[in-house]
Amino acid sequence: MKVRRPLLFLLLLAASARAQYVNTGSRMVSMGNAGAAMQDVWSLQSNPAGIAGLLRPEVALTYQKNYPGTSLSTQAAAVVLPLQSNVFGLSFHRFGFSAYQESRLGFVFSRRFGNALYTALGFNFHQLSIPGYGSTTAFSIDAGLQYRLTKALLVGASISNLSGSCYEASASESIPLEVSVGGTYQFSDELLCTASVRAGNDSSGSDFRIGMEYNLLSCLALRAGLGMHPFNQNAGLGYKMEHVHVDIAISNHFVLGYTPQISLSYAF
Repeated sequence: MKVRRPLLFLLLLAASARAQYVNTGSRMVSMGNAGAAMQDVWSLQSNPAGIAGLLRPEVALTYQKNYPGTSLSTQAAAVVLPLQSNVFGLSFHRFGFSAYQESRLGFVFSRRFGNALYTALGFNFHQLSIPGYGSTTAFSIDAGLQYRLTKALLVGASISNLSGSCYEASASESIPLEVSVGGTYQFSDELLCTASVRAGNDSSGSDFRIGMEYNLLSCLALRAGLGMHPFNQNAGLGYKMEHVHVDIAISNHFVLGYTPQISLSYAF
């Protein structure tokens, strides 16, 4: 049987990339995906406890072109609704191409205790679909915690798939269990630095991530970040008006090349 090489290449590339991370929006991507102690609408996809620090409803969309030259792409959406000390979140994430699709729909309940402690519990529905072969589904549970040690220092930890869930009809495709811990320090109104350590039971193993954000102007931020395993470099910028935020990121994988991304959010 003759297999088309472009299709085989895309399937192998998608299978190797699928479990590395769920897209966290251009801001966090440009800061190396060091999101364990970040508070952002896209915390829904990194440490869900981060949305407990948000005070305004917000909606966000993002699009990433995975590995230019291929048809792989990622689309995601996020919605956050604060109600006093409780914050609810809904997210959707899809990755793949016409012959391979992986999606995740998530719901998060988070709660803020005073101005120091933030907690969250998330529930996810996963679907993996390969046209011609069928699809398989799974449910998973995430949890997150953040604590503000000082006005400038926020620490956080999260665990994804603490339920140890697997796809019900596939022995070869698993949902990784991941643990992340990290901290964010606000050096000044202009400079923020963040770092996190991630460990998982998948082939990607452990990783150290670090990033920074510098507010060049009140409306313009410059960002950069690094990931160590595999080694990747990230950069980006953000522009914000009163309600609208536009963020752009670009990642450089040492083998696969550059991956651009754009995100748009609206805070009510």
